[in-house]
Amino acid sequence: MSLFKVFDISGSAMSAQSVRLNTTASNLANADSVSSSIDQTYRARKPVFAADLDKALSHRQESVGVKIMGIVETDKPLQKEFNPDHPLADAEGFIYKPNVNVVEEMTDMLSASRNYQTNVQVADAAKQMLQQTLRLGKG
Repeated sequence: MSLFKVFDISGSAMSAQSVRLNTTASNLANADSVSSSIDQTYRARKPVFAADLDKALSHRQESVGVKIMGIVETDKPLQKEFNPDHPLADAEGFIYKPNVNVVEEMTDMLSASRNYQTNVQVADAAKQMLQQTLRLGKG
């Protein structure tokens, strides 16, 4: 495998982790939102990743990057709370809160951040190896 391929793989992984961080930030930003109907309530979102297998098989490559397949809403139940005094309460006195678990989101954010940092270190190590290879040619 070419050392330059490391940059493609690491770059696709950093892009995937960036999407993961953005969806986590969106979930955290909407964690305390309230609505008066189930249909209007924010639902937690998660990115879906896959190895870019089609590309690897067509070029007979040993390594593959990360492909972002999309972002899906989780199917966890929403939080229904009886609060008849709330201005957004429905006719029955209920308000609806998102299915966002703040602890899970913070854990996911830490994991995505560390994965991103790891891929930055991989790209930096590959850069240093290439620089050392070029120095060998000067000798």
